[in-house]
Amino acid sequence: RGRGAGAARAKAAHLDRIHDESGERLQKVLAAAGVASRRVSEDLIAEGRVEVDGVVVTEPGVRVDPARAVIRVDGISVQTDVTKQYFVFNKPRGVISTMVDPEGRPSIATYLKPGQEHLFHVGRLDNETEGLLILTNDGELANRLTHPSYEVPKTYVVQTRGPLAKGVSNRLREGVELEDGVAQVDSFKLVDSTPGHVLVEVVLHSGKNRIVRRMFQEIGHPVERLVRVKVGPILLGDQKQGTVRALNAQELGHLKALVGL
Repeated sequence: RGRGAGAARAKAAHLDRIHDESGERLQKVLAAAGVASRRVSEDLIAEGRVEVDGVVVTEPGVRVDPARAVIRVDGISVQTDVTKQYFVFNKPRGVISTMVDPEGRPSIATYLKPGQEHLFHVGRLDNETEGLLILTNDGELANRLTHPSYEVPKTYVVQTRGPLAKGVSNRLREGVELEDGVAQVDSFKLVDSTPGHVLVEVVLHSGKNRIVRRMFQEIGHPVERLVRVKVGPILLGDQKQGTVRALNAQELGHLKALVGL
């Protein structure tokens, strides 16, 4: 009985520590962050699936400061800082991976709406490469996504002239010697094949400049078209070229978890 009373007192002390009388109700914060509706958020809290500053909260009346509280649902962090923004841009061919180009060529800023000028791109795609670019104003996330130590996987669909030479997939997996060292893919999959062309999907975590183009050039299959379709858990899907969309709460949570945030 004494142990039970002690545990209850400890839990009450933890709740006192995270409860902020001037803050917002936890379920309202979760709903505003896009985790779920307020009603479903109440259920998540009651089921013990929500942590605030490392403490499991099961009381729906708890109030928190969304600007300071570290909130996790099922172990995945919830973005409550409304000043931080996260988007996916489907870059068309011929667009420069800079916010503004001094020479006046089409750049990322060409496709942004008013109020999005402060964003920066995470990594880059060369002029001729299409597909997924993450845009954000979160410097820590951007740094981790591009840092080699986190080995963030990136998926590309490559169109090249067919048929593929024998042993191409093994060469790419085992490693191709380039001028700046050996490069290899994590996986290789044939997607489609017609008499003159093949589509292959490759996954790799190297961030070296034009790495996919250089690898395919080295094995005798120059790239005809290159599209990045995935970064970590974020998929391009059927998003139209030249459009910008916001990441949802689930996507952002999984992306942050991938790099330890």
